[in-house]
Amino acid sequence: MSVVKKKILVANRGEIALRIIRAIQELGHLAVAVYETPDNEALHIRTADEAVWLGDGPRSDYLDIAKVIRAARKSGADAIHPGYGFLAENPDFATACEDAGIIFIGPPSQVINNLGDKVIARGIMADAGIPMVPGTSNLPAGDKGVDVAVEFAAKVGYPVMLKATAGGGGRGIRQVENESQLREEVSVARAEARAAFNNDNVYLEKVILDPKHVEVQVIADQDGCTVHLGTRDCSIQRRNQKLVEIAPSMIQDEKLLDDICATAVRAAKAAKYVNAGTVEFLVDRDYNYYFMEINTRVQVEHTVTEMVTGIDIVRTQIKLAMGKKLAFSQEDIQIRGHAIEMRVNAEDPQNNFMPEGGKTVSVYRSPGGYGVRLDGFVYQGYAIPEVYDSLLVKLTVHGFSWNETVDRLRRCLHNFVIVGPKTTIPFYLNLVNDPDFQKGDFTTSYLANHPRLMDYEDKDSEVGKLAHLIAEINFRKQNTYAI
Repeated sequence: MSVVKKKILVANRGEIALRIIRAIQELGHLAVAVYETPDNEALHIRTADEAVWLGDGPRSDYLDIAKVIRAARKSGADAIHPGYGFLAENPDFATACEDAGIIFIGPPSQVINNLGDKVIARGIMADAGIPMVPGTSNLPAGDKGVDVAVEFAAKVGYPVMLKATAGGGGRGIRQVENESQLREEVSVARAEARAAFNNDNVYLEKVILDPKHVEVQVIADQDGCTVHLGTRDCSIQRRNQKLVEIAPSMIQDEKLLDDICATAVRAAKAAKYVNAGTVEFLVDRDYNYYFMEINTRVQVEHTVTEMVTGIDIVRTQIKLAMGKKLAFSQEDIQIRGHAIEMRVNAEDPQNNFMPEGGKTVSVYRSPGGYGVRLDGFVYQGYAIPEVYDSLLVKLTVHGFSWNETVDRLRRCLHNFVIVGPKTTIPFYLNLVNDPDFQKGDFTTSYLANHPRLMDYEDKDSEVGKLAHLIAEINFRKQNTYAI
C-alpha cells in the first residue's frame, strides 16, 4: 500500500531531532531539519532530507516561533514535530501551527495551555478526583502572597516546595525549610519565573519527603481512545532533573502500579488529552501516590518504554497527528523485561555536574550488542557547543530480568569511551555497582544519600579508559599470530 508522502519539519536539535527524523523517514515521509550556526556540523542536518538555517542563535532562533513557521512554509512542510524542550510545550507555538494550517504533532494548544499552567492543571485533576499533593492556587501579588504562603506552610508543615506555575524540566522549583526563608524566597522565585518563563506566577506544594518519582506514558487518539504503556521510575535526579530512567517501576506492589496507571488514563481523559504525553506521580514512604503534572510532549526517557513494549512512540505520534486511530488496544500492550536509560552528559559529576561544553571529542567508542540502544549525535571530532544542553547520547539497555539488565548496562559502560570532555560515565559505573541500585531501591534523595558515588579517581575516567584501550591494542599486537 503506497503512502501519501508528507513533509515534516522537526523543530529541535540533537539526539531527539535525529530520533524523530528517522521515524519520519521510516514512515515514507520527508524530514526537514532546522539549525542555528553553532549546529552547522550537527548530525541532524546531515540526516534530514532538507535543512533550513534559522540564524546565528544561539537558542534564540530555535525559540523564535515566527522563524520556525516561516521555515515550515518555505520548505512546504505539512506538519511540525517539536520534540522536547524549546517550543514543545509552548501553547503559542501550537496555536501558530494551527493558524498557519500546519499540523502540530502533539496535543491541541488549549490542552497544552491548561496543563502547562500547574494551577489550572491541579483544578482539572481535583474535579476528576485525582489524588494530589496538598497545594495552593497562584499566590497573590505582594505581601498578601507572602502571607498566604506562610499560612499554608504553617498548616501543612515544612518543608514546602515553591514552584513556578509555568515551570517544567526541573526548573522553577525551590524547597523551603522555614518561615524566614519562605518570606525571602517568594519574591526571588517570582523574578526567576519571570526570567525563565515570562510568567511570574508561583504557588506552593507540601514536600513529600524521599518519594519515588513514578510516571506513566499515555497515548490518546482524536476519538478519545486512551491507553497507557506502563510505568517508569525517574527517581535518580540531580537538581530536580532526571539522570536515570527505568521501565517498569521497581515497586513490587502490582496492584498499586495498576492503580497508578488507571489514574493516569483518567487524568489524561479529564484533560481531553490527544497524542503522547506523560502523567507524573510522587509515591511516598507509605506508598500513597499523588498526581504531580502531565508533560505534553515526548519525554527524553521514552526509549525505556519503547524497549519494554515494542511500541514506537514517535511513529505513533506522527500517525495520530495525521488523523489515524490507535492501532493497538490496552490488551495488546505487554511489558516484557526491564529497561534502563542513562543520560551520558558532558558534565563533571564531581563538580556539581557542571557542563563541559566547548570541548572536542577526541576519541569516541560506543558499546553495542544485544538489547543495546544508543540515541546520540556525538562523533569523534565533534566540538560540543557551550550554548545548548549537555546531553550527548542516551544509552538504553533491555534485559529479560533486572539483574540481566544491570549486567548488560555495566558491560556497556565499561565499553563506552568518550575522551575530551568529562562525562557522567564514571559516575554511572559507580552507580551500577551500588548495592541499593542493584536491589532496585531508589528515591529522589538517592544522590544525596549516596555521596560515595562521586568517589572515583582519574584512572576510572575516560582518560583512564583511553590509556587502557591503548594498552589493550598493544597487547593484542604482541599476542596475535598466524598458523
